[in-house]
Amino acid sequence: MTSTTTSRRIAALTVTVLLLAGTAGTARADDPPGSVSAGAPLPAIDTKSPALMLPDGATLAPAKVLDIKQIVEEEGGEERREDTNVDVTFALQAEVLFGKDSAKLSPSAGSRIAAIAAEIKRQGTGRVRVFGFTDNLGTYEHGLKLSKQRADAVQRELAKGLDPGITFDIRGYSEDYPIADNSTEEGRRKNRRVEVSFPRTS
Repeated sequence: MTSTTTSRRIAALTVTVLLLAGTAGTARADDPPGSVSAGAPLPAIDTKSPALMLPDGATLAPAKVLDIKQIVEEEGGEERREDTNVDVTFALQAEVLFGKDSAKLSPSAGSRIAAIAAEIKRQGTGRVRVFGFTDNLGTYEHGLKLSKQRADAVQRELAKGLDPGITFDIRGYSEDYPIADNSTEEGRRKNRRVEVSFPRTS
């Protein structure tokens, strides 16, 4: 175990579910974070099959797709990785990338972004989404500008280690789509973040 590994306590949550007949999904460039668009249909289930062993008169519930999701977050939430059967998302807190109210990358930000670039290369994807977010302090308009500038800065750094043919979708969302409670400093710190997401190919 490396010193980096031992210096970080990792909390992991894995949720496993059964996929039933329905449609699988993939996120589109214009979809907000966490949304899923309809994709290829999953195999149909024969509701009359005796192998289902349903009691007389019983029927299956309406089919729906539940995602398989695994979340790994550093203690303190500085970095969070979310894996689904559709895509991979990294969320980096703004404090580990930028100074206060700044869109200039810190000297230590490069290594974290390079590790994400390496994962993108390993997946072999051709499209990457980079979204910036702020907390609810300050004006919404200032948050829009800062979150977009931060997303731009991360995208430029990512691009240094990736194939020039990759397409980037870059957005700044200000305080929209919080992942924690903005009434506490701990929550606001988690909401001030840049997310990098890309399709899972392996």
